[in-house]
Amino acid sequence: MPASLVQTDSLLAVNIGTAVTRAVFFDVVEGEYRLVASASAPSTTEAPFHDVGEGVRNAINNLQTVTGRTLLNADHRLITPFQPDGSGVDAFVATISAGPALKTALVGLLEDVSLGSALRLAEMTYTRVVDSAGLNDHRLGDQKIDTLLRLQPDVVIITGGTDGGASRSVHKMLEPVGLAGYLLPQEKRPAVLFAGNQKLDDEVKGLLGSVTSSLRFSPNVRPSLETEDLEPAARELAGIFLEIRQRQLKGLDDIANWADGNVLPSAYALNRMVRFLGQVYPGHKGLLSVDIGASAAVVAAGFGQRSTLSVYPQFGLGENLPALLQYTTLEDVLRWSPLDVSTDVLRDYIYQKALYPASIPATKEEQAIAQAVTRQALYLAVQTARRNFPRSARPGLLPGFEPILAGGSALDDVPTPGQSLLLLLDAVQPTGLTTIILDKNDLLPLLGAAAQRNSILPVQVLESGAFQSLGTVVSVTASAAYGSLVARARMVYDDGHEAQAEVKYGSIEILPLANGQSAKLTLQPSHGTDVGFGTGRGGMVRVSGGAMGVVIDGRGRPLVLPGDPVRRRELVKKWLWTVGG
Repeated sequence: MPASLVQTDSLLAVNIGTAVTRAVFFDVVEGEYRLVASASAPSTTEAPFHDVGEGVRNAINNLQTVTGRTLLNADHRLITPFQPDGSGVDAFVATISAGPALKTALVGLLEDVSLGSALRLAEMTYTRVVDSAGLNDHRLGDQKIDTLLRLQPDVVIITGGTDGGASRSVHKMLEPVGLAGYLLPQEKRPAVLFAGNQKLDDEVKGLLGSVTSSLRFSPNVRPSLETEDLEPAARELAGIFLEIRQRQLKGLDDIANWADGNVLPSAYALNRMVRFLGQVYPGHKGLLSVDIGASAAVVAAGFGQRSTLSVYPQFGLGENLPALLQYTTLEDVLRWSPLDVSTDVLRDYIYQKALYPASIPATKEEQAIAQAVTRQALYLAVQTARRNFPRSARPGLLPGFEPILAGGSALDDVPTPGQSLLLLLDAVQPTGLTTIILDKNDLLPLLGAAAQRNSILPVQVLESGAFQSLGTVVSVTASAAYGSLVARARMVYDDGHEAQAEVKYGSIEILPLANGQSAKLTLQPSHGTDVGFGTGRGGMVRVSGGAMGVVIDGRGRPLVLPGDPVRRRELVKKWLWTVGG
């Protein structure tokens, strides 16, 4: 990279989560941007502080201890720009996921068209859909108004009408929103995003402009029946999210001032990087990013020029955790545990974790429960997001992804790379050949926010080794008797040595390959087995190493666990032992 492209500006980035606030310092080292240090502190959104700024300052104070640099002055304000005495930083950005999910109402025309787009748009940030109204809604106008008055949504998303198309029907849908806004106290009025027929923008402004807390417009999410374009509306929705958070969360105004307005929702910032990486990684496969923490589970995927983003607060591991039981059962969570844990103990853990989301496991039993809950929540998130992916050649399975990136505070608590890898294999259940990369410092959202200030920094940090490669994974798709041979593997190292493995159904095999090294891997599947080259087809591919080397997951897709609890726990223990857990 030519030195002239490097601006030599240092940058401090902060991610404000529900449980943890992380501060990361980037600077130029030997002519290129590098991650210099990272530090964290408990978030202070909730009692007794009720001020996000306290957590940010605590995280920066911890970063000062690590780096030996002074970043805050005596008044605990950020020193910017960088000073001749070595204190301060040139630029500051922030991302935020903390705070309750925004109550959101959807208004549109056709359920499978404009309302479907509105729902996918709402899922692109931290929202909870509380009401939906379309043409097939049989409620009377006063009933719709009563519903909005009772629910008091934070946001109303209005879609409908192709550009130059329906206007009378859309106008009729606007009336309950306007009347409800008029009847609500000014501080309770919702923000409104209109992403429908652009011909109606002026009319919408006249009807709703004075009865909403904020009124934003974006290009039509459905300019035609066959076309959907959510990105411009997602950008406006991100702005609405931040406006509401600044009203809700004390201290966020100060942080936004430090950042000169460069604050983004964490999921939106993460998706910016996924869109970029989806174009950087060529080939027929997509790129997948999963992130799970106290606020939400986030699943983002890039497919060339196209990307998808799904944010699920209902699968977050913080105060929303009890809501997980609306989508699954205690028994389904416990199927991932290697220990014999009762449903009562699991239920107690879930409610305690909801009260204290920053707590970490103190015993092996708590660790097993925490990882089981994380597995099930992430599994549900990935399976829900799968509907937005291109259709897989095998119904019910994920399409191929290369690579898969994983982050979030829930994965920070996993003690070994092997346990992290097994958790991700169980929850995501990838197919074929892929590389799994762990974002231990939750850098992706911060790099997405940093790109607004410095487009070179994210590129160079991505290439610097700041992410941990867990290795190459081969996920076998097969249906066979447990213990039967499903594939043979032969790996030739660059020095000529070889390693071989016979992969049996239900097993995990590991071939050692250090980080930074590569080798040639030859796979020969049994009849009816797919190892990534097609059913029954073998092949040779060059693979890269990582913390776990090359892992061949012979447990089949979809992963089916035994119904007998004793046998199931023994299998889970065996898999944990195999990965060094």
